[in-house]
Amino acid sequence: MPYRTDGSGTDVSVRVLLVTSRGTGRWVVPKGNGITGLEGHAAAAVEAEEEAGVRGLVCPVPLGTYRYRKRKGSGASLMVDVDVFPLAVTDELEAWKEASQRERRWFTLAEAAEKVDEPDLRELMRSFAPNEFQAATRRTSMLAQVARKSRIFQMSAWFQRLLPKTGNFFELFEAHAQTIVTGADALARLLQGTGNSADHIREVIERENDGDQIIREMLRTVRETFLTPFDRSAITSLIGAMDDAIDEMQGAVQAIDLYEVREFEQEMKDMGAIIVDAARLVAEAMPLLRDVGRNGTRLHELTERLVRMENHADEIHRQGLKRAFKEHGERATIKFIVAREIYKHLEYIVDAFEDVANEIDGIVIDHA
Repeated sequence: MPYRTDGSGTDVSVRVLLVTSRGTGRWVVPKGNGITGLEGHAAAAVEAEEEAGVRGLVCPVPLGTYRYRKRKGSGASLMVDVDVFPLAVTDELEAWKEASQRERRWFTLAEAAEKVDEPDLRELMRSFAPNEFQAATRRTSMLAQVARKSRIFQMSAWFQRLLPKTGNFFELFEAHAQTIVTGADALARLLQGTGNSADHIREVIERENDGDQIIREMLRTVRETFLTPFDRSAITSLIGAMDDAIDEMQGAVQAIDLYEVREFEQEMKDMGAIIVDAARLVAEAMPLLRDVGRNGTRLHELTERLVRMENHADEIHRQGLKRAFKEHGERATIKFIVAREIYKHLEYIVDAFEDVANEIDGIVIDHA
């Protein structure tokens, strides 16, 4: 499912790219059969480029599965199960393989859900950014504008405008989520090799600086506020886990910069795509904490997905290390050591997201 947001970070205007089917002309997501030798998400990326002319960061963990009835060339009409992988579009091609056979068009999530025929796919789209999250992000639309800034000398004014005038912990959680989302986007662009690598490295470091200021303000607010929405230890543990994620992103880009790495294995890119999607889920979860009782079910869904993603990332990490050892272990030991260092940081980032999920689950258990 190719998607984009109008700006860096999480934005209320999430859009989905649909294409017309070649047979009936109805609106569908790009899809196809599995490709021998490719993982499911990699095959999905190939289909997205061929059918819709888009490239981007595809998360190896599926958003979900839907079922539809497909008519085969033999005339048989058979049920097919489709895994849906989120693909954050970074490049939209002017010419592509099936451009003459299909129309493509961007829709809002609500519009896309109405256009597709499959009920399960419709629900997956709606769950990608639920109404509760949309409403909450409208309340913090200033943060989306703030997330676009990337110069260190702007941070002070940015931070002063961002901070709540009273002890509003939720605004601080949501602000820190923005640093994570924009940092994850920059890290993923670096791993994909798009644009100027120095710019991406600098942006991650700047976002980590933003996160440091936010966590200091959070700790000050905890000390000075008599009544807090959650237990004080839960507040500090949650913001701490979030800060660990952006800290490890900085560690990753600093290692990449130190060792002047410019080419990255597919496993590194896949872990980067998981990090992008995990950051999006954390940013979705933060506004929902404003009403844990009403949003407990959705929060649990998000944390469950974060844990699944961490498990998947562990397997990718093992595969990547094994491949790096086979390719460099004996002949180019330094290359293997460098690869292992980068993999370590990427794994720690995803581990931090699992810690965030566990902290959110604890809050839900205590307050839902």
